[in-house]
Amino acid sequence: MASNSSESGEQQAATTKIQIYPAANSGISSFWKDKYEKDAKKYWDIFYKRHQDKFFKDRHYLDKEWGRHFTGPGGKFLLEVGCGAGNTIFPLRATYPDVFVHACDFSQRAISLVKSHREYSETSVNAFVCDLTNDDLSKQIPSSSVDIVTMIFVLSAVSPEKMSLALQNIRKILKPNGLVLFRDYATGDLAQERFTCKDQKISENFYVRGDGTRAFYFSEEYLTHLFEENGFVTEEIGLCCKQVENRSRELVMNRRWIQGVFCVPSMENDLNLSKSTLDGGSTEIEVKEAAAEVPLTVEFDMSEGLAAQMFGVSPSNDEVNQDFRTLILTVSKIRIKAFYVPVSPHVNVATFLIQVIDISFGDLNFKIKVLSKENQHTCRSTGLMLWESARLMASILVENPSITAGRRVLELGCGCSGICSMIAAQSAHLVVATDADASTLDLLAQNVSENLKSTQLGKLLVRTLHWGNQEHIDAIKKENDRGFDVIIGTDVTYISEAILPLFSTSAKLLSVDSTSGVLSEPALILCHVLRRVDEPSILSAASQFGFRLVDRWPSSSASRAQSIMSSWFSKIDSKDKIPSTALSILYFQRVKSDSGCQN
Repeated sequence: MASNSSESGEQQAATTKIQIYPAANSGISSFWKDKYEKDAKKYWDIFYKRHQDKFFKDRHYLDKEWGRHFTGPGGKFLLEVGCGAGNTIFPLRATYPDVFVHACDFSQRAISLVKSHREYSETSVNAFVCDLTNDDLSKQIPSSSVDIVTMIFVLSAVSPEKMSLALQNIRKILKPNGLVLFRDYATGDLAQERFTCKDQKISENFYVRGDGTRAFYFSEEYLTHLFEENGFVTEEIGLCCKQVENRSRELVMNRRWIQGVFCVPSMENDLNLSKSTLDGGSTEIEVKEAAAEVPLTVEFDMSEGLAAQMFGVSPSNDEVNQDFRTLILTVSKIRIKAFYVPVSPHVNVATFLIQVIDISFGDLNFKIKVLSKENQHTCRSTGLMLWESARLMASILVENPSITAGRRVLELGCGCSGICSMIAAQSAHLVVATDADASTLDLLAQNVSENLKSTQLGKLLVRTLHWGNQEHIDAIKKENDRGFDVIIGTDVTYISEAILPLFSTSAKLLSVDSTSGVLSEPALILCHVLRRVDEPSILSAASQFGFRLVDRWPSSSASRAQSIMSSWFSKIDSKDKIPSTALSILYFQRVKSDSGCQN
């Protein structure tokens, strides 16, 4: 596996250096799998003996993420599973002093750390040792007495085969309509990528660390299925991404986790089913939270198992089977009418807020709607924010209008801001701004209509484009059958599976005609921070579809004088206009001969 992050010296070298790692083998042996399972408690005891309470930071973000759930008359009863040294318990107690917290961990040393904390009091915290997959929680906590269970980076330490046991244990002590607030590692996280290069795999997405503790990496589909098959309803779920940058080493690391809210349904589920509903009508629930901007009706399906739990009817009972199926048909489609700026499907977007940011490039000023910074890490769509690569490319286009003047421009994965497309529309003949996410395109259309003059709006088209989707490609060709002189992509190279479709689509949409001006040939320009996909992989994919690398930035000093892009930066080589030193640009053209190209 090639390194995902390169130091600036490697980026500037004339010859690309490739770090080769040994291929991962089949994983650890059965003996060690059994040992890590049997001695899991021992390894965590050693962990807390070594690190005490100094390893994990206090989780003050819980109030910002889920504060609405912790308030209520009479105070809430909360269970923190896998409490560790108390990094969740005590910040919550400080913010919500009326909350009573049950706290359990299967490490005795961790519980000892909780009880030795200066804020610990038996009148407000009940701490005890418990293995969720083996010990009955109801022996420590009365059944159906807890309002909220927090599971923060804990289920990942449990073997996948035993996760259902843990959730069934938790479900017994939750009240009807009780909630599980969940956050844990997601597939594709930097740590998982490092594990794949080593002999540490136990099973699919399950690994052992060097200290003997284990970690599972969840996909959204896996987590949803896991909770729902154990009697929970998914209220919110989303993939969270955060870029961690080491500026001294010019490294950008991609951290990913998954966050969700799951509910134990009550018998009525607070639906207040009316006679019209049972007669085949639909129930509407008015949601009056968050800033109202766009009305949207969301429909979701209810499984037979969930309906059985909600209404107390068993589908296996022959006597009531027909009535049960009739009930399923009448309530399995429930409409929730909400008013908000749409952001991402399958997430309770009413909790997300859109903010307007002011951006200036030269004499051009834009007011752009994006997902607010405090909520960006909780949204799985990457197109609802403004990335640094787009800022840099926008600065280049403003200072060098000849790049797009009189040309046909296509932007790939432009996101909701669309600033590069809007700047190109100032001088281009035609601009087509594309993305694959429907919510991103909705917000993009708003930003375009609110920032461009009427004379420019006719030149900028917002279109859906899934890379590799021939129907989408054909639809864009109908808008411009001559192909595009310039194709721009900012931060579109971070998913390995998308690299080949990216170049395949670009090859089909790039013009084959030569043009005059600074860009003598049609060009594909990619501005990005290298993350999960290394540069040699990008160049290899490009060559498969007839693209050759003509120029790059930063370039070596020897070739800088001949560089096409050297003149671009003559006016913007300043720290205030280059948002990150980890950014780089690759400039491609198609080879003259189409032989060997895959179109």
